[in-house]
Amino acid sequence: MEILTTRGRPREFDVDAALATALHVFWTKGYEGTSLTDLTEAMGITRPSLYAAFGNKESLFRQAFDLYEREKLAYVGSAMKAPTAHGVAKHLLEGALETCSGQDQPRGCLRVIISTPCGSEAASLREEVVKRGRNVQAALIDRMKQAAKNGDFDESVDAEALTRYLIAVLQGMSVQAGAGATRAELERVVETTLTMWPGR
Repeated sequence: MEILTTRGRPREFDVDAALATALHVFWTKGYEGTSLTDLTEAMGITRPSLYAAFGNKESLFRQAFDLYEREKLAYVGSAMKAPTAHGVAKHLLEGALETCSGQDQPRGCLRVIISTPCGSEAASLREEVVKRGRNVQAALIDRMKQAAKNGDFDESVDAEALTRYLIAVLQGMSVQAGAGATRAELERVVETTLTMWPGR
């Protein structure tokens, strides 16, 4: 429990819990669809307390997105350490399945939601999220190129195209989850993708 002291009577609230709540709101409504009133009511704090603890709405989103990457996308780092390309793909697909269709959380991927075209209010945030995604993509391409050298699949396989295909599947799963696809339906997508994956 952290205590935030403002002028007058000190306000006490759990900053970590408030940030997790803000993440849930942004994940559910998107950045532009979320108002300060939505945030303060869900977090159970006043606007002055929000500003004192997190800065403005944009700053709060950046902190919430950092939390999202640390907790909800932790599987990406683990996937990169898998011994084979098939293992990397399996970890990514299964991790995305949990993130997109997990219980007691919004459906879909926050990165995909924020990366879609938006108004001017969220333009700078979108650019940052897209840039982070490109960094992950570049790392994944390098991992697949190394997998080809390791003999996981024939070197004639285009590692970059294979990576873009995998990312397209991952993003598609998020979109389908947000549109109401069931977990069972998404599980079949995972199974089919892994069946088609070159090598083992």
